[in-house]
Amino acid sequence: MSKADIIIKNAVVLTMDKDNPKAEALALSGNRITAVGSLSEVEAFASPATKILDAGGATVMPGFNEAHMHIFPGSVSLRQLNLHGVQGFEALKEKMLAYAAQNPDEPLLMGFSADYSIIGLNEPCTRQHLDAIISDRPFMMFAPDHHTAWANTMALEKAGLLHGKDVGIGNEVVMGEDGLASGELREGNAFGPVAALASTGGREELGMVTGMDPENVTPEQYALDRAILKNGLEYCASWGVTSIQNFDGNHYQLRIMRDLEQAGELPCRIRIPFHMKNFMDLAELDKAAEWKREFATDMLRGDFVKVFMDGVLDSQTAFMLDGYGDRPGYTYEPLFTAEAFNAIATKADALGLQVAVHAIGSAAIRQTLDGYEAAVKANGKQDHRHRIEHIEVIHPDDIPRFAELGIVASMQPVHYPGGTCFPAEPTTDKIGEDRWDYAYAWRTMKEAGATVVFASDWPVSPVSPFQCIQDALTRKPWKDGLKDQRFTLEESLEAYTSIGAWVEFMEDRKGVLKPGFLADVVILTHDIEKVPADQIMDTVRAAVTICDGRITHRA
Repeated sequence: MSKADIIIKNAVVLTMDKDNPKAEALALSGNRITAVGSLSEVEAFASPATKILDAGGATVMPGFNEAHMHIFPGSVSLRQLNLHGVQGFEALKEKMLAYAAQNPDEPLLMGFSADYSIIGLNEPCTRQHLDAIISDRPFMMFAPDHHTAWANTMALEKAGLLHGKDVGIGNEVVMGEDGLASGELREGNAFGPVAALASTGGREELGMVTGMDPENVTPEQYALDRAILKNGLEYCASWGVTSIQNFDGNHYQLRIMRDLEQAGELPCRIRIPFHMKNFMDLAELDKAAEWKREFATDMLRGDFVKVFMDGVLDSQTAFMLDGYGDRPGYTYEPLFTAEAFNAIATKADALGLQVAVHAIGSAAIRQTLDGYEAAVKANGKQDHRHRIEHIEVIHPDDIPRFAELGIVASMQPVHYPGGTCFPAEPTTDKIGEDRWDYAYAWRTMKEAGATVVFASDWPVSPVSPFQCIQDALTRKPWKDGLKDQRFTLEESLEAYTSIGAWVEFMEDRKGVLKPGFLADVVILTHDIEKVPADQIMDTVRAAVTICDGRITHRA
């Protein structure tokens, strides 16, 4: 009998194992779970060298699997101005000026999570608003979704955007009535030149904007990026996260992660995609297959393909079947033609690569499903667990297609307008009341047989799994008569653990607490089953996080 390195006792163990759903203790040896059961069963594995962790009656469960996030932008955001919840010009002014004073040497002052209505519900932010606060230093702030940014005049001038620029399909430098850029920048090609002015050179955005590696990185720049990413990963671990499925990528990020892994400094497992952009040749997918072979450990993998099909609702860059509620007939346009995506889905599927597509609007979702169906017709139905990310407005005819095609619905309860993170307006108006029942429809998707996995999309919204879970449990319909989309606590925890592991083909070794599985465990500060649903995000935290048998966080 192997002796345990760590025993966790006095716990309410939620194993996510349907054959043994609850226990009171568990033992870890090396990077594996040795025993799960009663205290007497587990104590048999103790030795004088065993570290005993007393959970104090709190929940112990598998580490959280963050199934959709952006680690490099998120890590950089920890150094930026957080504008979440800031409303009104005066409040914005106070925050911006304080941040500028604290960062006198930063070449580009950066804010994030600025609401679309930060100046006022009916007053779009412009460069003039920002100039009235700071005009002598470049400034840019991101919307929460990271699909829109607003820059002041100096930032636009330095980036060569003040007089406008063609930034490609699905991207836009919004122009003002004066013939100059208004300050609003839609999508990565538009705000990328401004981000490049920052001390990081905008390298954190390349995995999203181009999918390409930065050029001519100096040893000092590499060391900075490595330190930023290590800090971001440790921040994720502090929330009980042990696995990350990243949703932008390049080879540069994979190399940094491998460096951290080999140094024993990688606190979370991570998979990073090949980001297929609309300017890339189909043959580029061969690189993705190479990455899958090159990065293939339990800690680090580069084994799937990410695609953006559209933008977001609030900037009206989501691709919609029937227009927007406040703009009937305006559908926008996809980032890929149907023919182009069909070819991508078919080739990636043939290469054995999972594909994950950002599709928010109803037309984008349908076009993505059509592409996956084309892959099935070409290659036969295979177990590649292709995904659609966000699914914010879906046509009812497309709901059953997820189960029929075996497509994963990757959704973020914290994105629900009117929940704990984002205001209901203007998003609900853009959706249109006739489509409210098919917006952010997690329960509808699950009942239709779709595999639903949860995540935060950090830094679009806070990385806290507890905030996401609270929104999943407490969501209120926008009007009477709409379907109740809430999940139970058990369903929410599964969507953050065992289902996340299944989605990334690791259900044979993580996502549940059972002997032989990887030692990825979180001890919470409370018994989450006893905390009122509307108090979870402000009450529950990770007391101890263990990844691969190593304590990566201790409160």
